Amino acid sequence: MLGVTLESIVRAKQNNNDIIKSTPLEFNDYLSEKYDARVLIKREDLSPVRSYKIRGAYNFISRSLADNKNGFVCASSGNHAQGFAMSCNHYRVKGVVFMPTTTPLQKLHKVKSFGGEFIVIKMIGDTFDDAYNEAFKYSEENDITFVHPFDDPAVIAGQGTVGMEILSDCQSHIDYLIVPVGGGGLISGISLYFKAMSPETIIIGVEPEGAPSMVKSLEQGEVVTLDEIDSFVDGAALKSVGKLNFEIIKKYGCEVRTVPEGRVCTTMLDLLYENGIVTEPAGAMSVDLLNDLKKDIKGKTVVCILSGGNFDFERLPEVKERSLIYEGLKHYMIVNFAQRAGTLKEFLDVLGPDDDITRFEYIKKTSKEKGPALVGIELKDPADFKNIIKNMEECNIQHEILNSDSILFEFII
Repeated sequence: MLGVTLESIVRAKQNNNDIIKSTPLEFNDYLSEKYDARVLIKREDLSPVRSYKIRGAYNFISRSLADNKNGFVCASSGNHAQGFAMSCNHYRVKGVVFMPTTTPLQKLHKVKSFGGEFIVIKMIGDTFDDAYNEAFKYSEENDITFVHPFDDPAVIAGQGTVGMEILSDCQSHIDYLIVPVGGGGLISGISLYFKAMSPETIIIGVEPEGAPSMVKSLEQGEVVTLDEIDSFVDGAALKSVGKLNFEIIKKYGCEVRTVPEGRVCTTMLDLLYENGIVTEPAGAMSVDLLNDLKKDIKGKTVVCILSGGNFDFERLPEVKERSLIYEGLKHYMIVNFAQRAGTLKEFLDVLGPDDDITRFEYIKKTSKEKGPALVGIELKDPADFKNIIKNMEECNIQHEILNSDSILFEFII
């Protein structure tokens, strides 16, 4: 379909064998017991660039060398750039990478490392879409071949090799295959292969709740561009999906769901603490969706694609914070204290014995009867928060909860 076929995926696998070894398909005891299913994880975080993205980039570049004169250019939030950089270095050709200024430092350093002297990096804009527009413009103005991160037949064929490996390595029928979705390159390549080789397998794509570009496109029957997105899940936060990717997914009737960013953070921490697996937010989305499929997957064989493990540990405090807030274990509020002796003690008395104050910002203003303070509270049990609010109301302590006020929360916290 539109240049992508079963045969092109097979050729991509043969073509990529000299640089990309098959990644493991691992049975996971912890997740299998947790969800009462046979859960396997496709470990793309163990690829040479800790992401599946090298498959498509390498396949495209290797097939385009004969017609290339001035090198290659790409846009990426990190993972595609790393695969692109390694491919350019392998073939000793010039590559230019456009990346958003918000790209985690860990991914930026890796691009430099993989590309060496053959890569030039240009930091542009705040999102992938900003970098993409500049990269495409640069490609046309300088007659340099543009390597799309997902919307290209050769790239899709390369990503489809993940599906080939899964079916080759799995010894039993796969009931569910869960695939993370950003631009749609991975799920479109895998869908094409699975629908030919294992049509009974149910394929479900998963997007971040704050960037549901594929979900909205499928709802409207055409590719749509979102006005705003939450860029936290940087590997999958796009305003628009690929046109070719969309057509393939629509043709094969793949379902795509969303998962909340906060719960993804909880899943990331769970994988780290229980299995020692380091994953980036986009990589954890497939495992996180198991929370919504508990009844459906019971007793079934499920494969989750862990798409990437390029995580900057400087982001770990933010991941923990988002997880605690989502789980209802951390709350922020503005407390309006009466400016008299003993008011702080009254507030402390409304807290439970296991509740912890993690943030307290207050400046006494002698000219006013009341003074606001920013207070952060961490709980052992989310149910305890109702008791705190009840106690504050009984003590007539004026307050405003910030967690549910997204604009004020983002501004202050």
